[in-house]
Amino acid sequence: MNIEEQIKEYIASQPEPKQSDMQALHQHILEVLPGCQLWFLDGKNSENKVVSNPNIGYGLYTIHYADGKTREFYQIGLSANTTGISVYILGLTDKKYLAEMYGNKLGKASVSGYCIKFKALKDINMNVLEEAIRYGVETTKK
Repeated sequence: MNIEEQIKEYIASQPEPKQSDMQALHQHILEVLPGCQLWFLDGKNSENKVVSNPNIGYGLYTIHYADGKTREFYQIGLSANTTGISVYILGLTDKKYLAEMYGNKLGKASVSGYCIKFKALKDINMNVLEEAIRYGVETTKK
């Protein structure tokens, strides 16, 4: 099964209205980041044990470790959680920026150093979420 099929199956496995919200958000992110690399992480480790929620990833950036090693990973993540949806904006060095810049403008969402959680798409301002996604992608391009 290819990545697009895994993503489609993952979104389809969600209960409504989360399924529709995730599909709409997936399409919106693809419009914001046309041609981006897609990722799908099933949340399982090498022993096939579930260690996290599955994630859809968008984009590509290189993580540089102190020991000189590097790893490629996605810039933006999308995941269902028990109470709603999480959007991850990875690679930000300032862990206060998202909350300070977008927290009050997003709507009904909790914002941490790299994660924006909300119950439903109707609860948030999509323009502000798009702005945060664009910021994250531009920041990790550098």
